[in-house]
Amino acid sequence: MLSILLLMAAVVLFLVGRGRTEAKGWRIGAALSAVAAVLAGAFACLHVVRAYEVGVPVTFGKVGKPLYSGVQFKSPFTEVTSFSTRPVDLDLYDKDVVEVRSAQGGILYADVTIKWAVIPAKAVELYRLAGSEEAVQERLVLPDSREIIRNVFAKHTSEEGYATAREQIGSEIAALIKERLAPRGIDVTTVNLRNVKPSDKLQDQIDKKLQQEQTTERAVEAARTAKAEAERKRIEAEGIARANGILEKSLTDKVLYNQCLEAYKEAAAANPVYAVPCGTDSNGTPVIVDSSKN
Repeated sequence: MLSILLLMAAVVLFLVGRGRTEAKGWRIGAALSAVAAVLAGAFACLHVVRAYEVGVPVTFGKVGKPLYSGVQFKSPFTEVTSFSTRPVDLDLYDKDVVEVRSAQGGILYADVTIKWAVIPAKAVELYRLAGSEEAVQERLVLPDSREIIRNVFAKHTSEEGYATAREQIGSEIAALIKERLAPRGIDVTTVNLRNVKPSDKLQDQIDKKLQQEQTTERAVEAARTAKAEAERKRIEAEGIARANGILEKSLTDKVLYNQCLEAYKEAAAANPVYAVPCGTDSNGTPVIVDSSKN
């Protein structure tokens, strides 16, 4: 528009100056306006795409090919929409934390950080889907990521969500987000499931369940200990019974008589004694008397 106005000004100055006696000044003004119009038109045909950016040209509603960093030539009537190709962090925490439900219906709060960037070769597809760089995150990355996070958590139990399967859930979320956004021109480099916190109601349920499990474990341990003690006593009783049986079979009259004689010899060697002769039958009672004692 500036170039056209300057060109019109040059024509007017030239025409006005041609009918005057001193036309030199008018001609100089017309020439300067013409030069300015040419320069303005030339600059209107140039567009500089900054480093780590990609431009999408639109001419009369028609989208052209992406413009990469550097000086690019374009039509004066072409508008260029720029997209940054630097990685962007989408932090879903605090007020933006993702509220999810487990397969059991428990409510969890997931803190997630998603690092994404525009794929330069697919900037045109992004322009058609979002229209601007600011809209890419709000219309594509954010809603799709929230949906995938909720769907993944819905397939797992509450315990798996906040404890046992967090790493698996994080990997599954990352794979699905990358798969969903890559065809749209968004390169997701990192998905970090930083923290998963149960709701207050779910935390109370978890605490009660842990208390019940601990009570059950103590009862099972007490029953196991009682069973082990009963088994020990049974084995001990069986051992004593077997020992008594062996002893009963081995203590014959002859063995008892021989033990009586040995005891008599030991007593006689130490002190003056007299003894009732040892019996040789089951009614015999060997008695050894030390005569030095009253």
